[in-house]
Amino acid sequence: MGKFIIEGGHRLSGRVKVQGAKNAALPVLAATVMSRGEMTLFNCPEIRDVHNMLSILRELGVESYYDGDALKISGRNARSSPMPQRLSKELRSSIFMLGPLLSRFGEAVCAYPGGCEIGHRPVDLHLKGLAALGADIREERGYIICDGHNMHGGEIHLDYPSVGATENIMMAAAAVPGDTGITNSAREPEIEELQNFLNSIGGDIRGAGTSTIYIKGGMEEVPAAAHRIMPDRIVASTLACAAAACGGDVELRGVDPAHFSTVLYFLNQSGCDIISNKRSVRLISDGRLKAVEEISTAPYPGFPT
Repeated sequence: MGKFIIEGGHRLSGRVKVQGAKNAALPVLAATVMSRGEMTLFNCPEIRDVHNMLSILRELGVESYYDGDALKISGRNARSSPMPQRLSKELRSSIFMLGPLLSRFGEAVCAYPGGCEIGHRPVDLHLKGLAALGADIREERGYIICDGHNMHGGEIHLDYPSVGATENIMMAAAAVPGDTGITNSAREPEIEELQNFLNSIGGDIRGAGTSTIYIKGGMEEVPAAAHRIMPDRIVASTLACAAAACGGDVELRGVDPAHFSTVLYFLNQSGCDIISNKRSVRLISDGRLKAVEEISTAPYPGFPT
């Protein structure tokens, strides 16, 4: 798409189903390489980042296809090989492949990730956490090369509650011998989402959603698993803010208001009426918003960036 053409001055009204969360789907997709079974994902968004991740998985031997609204995936023929640099450069979340590949094959080679360049997002916490589990990591010519044949469980404290590092460590630790504890872990709903998927394919993880996660290493073989991707709280927040600013009456369906309650709190403070239940949020606004107290972004459950 070359450009957007927007004609302003219109109220927004109607109902919309919020898509599956990109930030939940990408680590779940990465984790599919850990299983030899047949997996079905529902509500997986058909967006460019997802298609790039599926392309990376196909290069690693993971088979996938859409069957209606279900994404069918098989990791039976997965293999360890260097991830294609071109695709890795397009998708920052390619770094998620380190943990799953180490978990299943004991080795991983990944180009330094590209993709979204919002803010400063170093991968040091990912590598530090994997090294604490016994991975031998070196960097050569723009590639991260990991040997995990001697990996084991361990106690890991994150200097910052990084979502990506928490998820990578969870995936790596799920299959290696021994137990692992992650303290100061990220608490985002996407972390609990990954925990639920890993447990469905044979993992034993608890504590996601809190600051401490416990992982019992050594995954069971599970022949088949099905999982529904959570709704995208960032998309839901964006649509709610648009309706608040333009004025209107909008119902967001298939969402969990608890996932973006901080955003809804400030929208209510600004003068919007919020009506919610467990699966939907209705926002009514006259478009004349009031000033609110200072908002500062922060890791979940704070206001999202």
